[in-house]
Amino acid sequence: MNILETKQLTRRFSHLTAVDELNISVQEGEIFGLLGPNGAGKTTTLKMLTTLLPPTNGTALVAGFDIVHQARSVRRRIGYVPQLLSADGALTGYENLLMFAKLYDIHGIEREGRIQQSLKLMQLEEASRKLVSTYSGGMIRRLEIAQSMLHRPPILFLDEPTIGLDPLARGSVWEHIRLLKSNFGTTIILTTHYMEEADSLCSRVAIMHEGRIAAIGTPSELKDSLGGEDVTLDEVFAHYAGTELETGGSIREISRTRRTARRLG
Repeated sequence: MNILETKQLTRRFSHLTAVDELNISVQEGEIFGLLGPNGAGKTTTLKMLTTLLPPTNGTALVAGFDIVHQARSVRRRIGYVPQLLSADGALTGYENLLMFAKLYDIHGIEREGRIQQSLKLMQLEEASRKLVSTYSGGMIRRLEIAQSMLHRPPILFLDEPTIGLDPLARGSVWEHIRLLKSNFGTTIILTTHYMEEADSLCSRVAIMHEGRIAAIGTPSELKDSLGGEDVTLDEVFAHYAGTELETGGSIREISRTRRTARRLG
């Protein structure tokens, strides 16, 4: 059963077409990856799917609701973790979760139960009364995921969830993303520059190039399309995106990545 489906989803900025008639579907319970070089349209796609940016043309159904005409219903059924900081460093981990629970209108015993369950799931119980400003990068990211899941949304959007993290912290976040799927059946849509992340986590991936889908399938299917066995996902990416993986990008992209790394480090 499809929980997300786009229909010729398009976004233009003046003369630039950032996303060009995108048609994808995501099944319930999938971990679905959007890959692509800087400027391919990944983040713009996520912003439209989370109702932060209206499409120029086309639309999408998220959890059965239209992102244009039923945006409020969409927002009630999704969680979203952006690249930019969404946790308050001046509050404790518990206080951050309490604030989000109030925003999601979760009350009383249920509120406390969900906060404690989230802290346990993300292994933040011992640090719950400490200021978030003292947290490591991996702990901050796990807290942000916990915040986004308090209202138990069926779909979670993650924009570059492990950018700026060291390999150990990255592996920890991967583990907790898998726990969300196994414990709650959460459908997860993520963008990433890390091919090993997509290979390890995603049941299917779509490679975007210049606003369009260049290839889509399971990591194994995409590797098999180039001969399989010894083919890596990096080679698949280079073939379909028409370029080697570029993690540097423009000055703006480099600046954003470094800011994210500093606040998570």
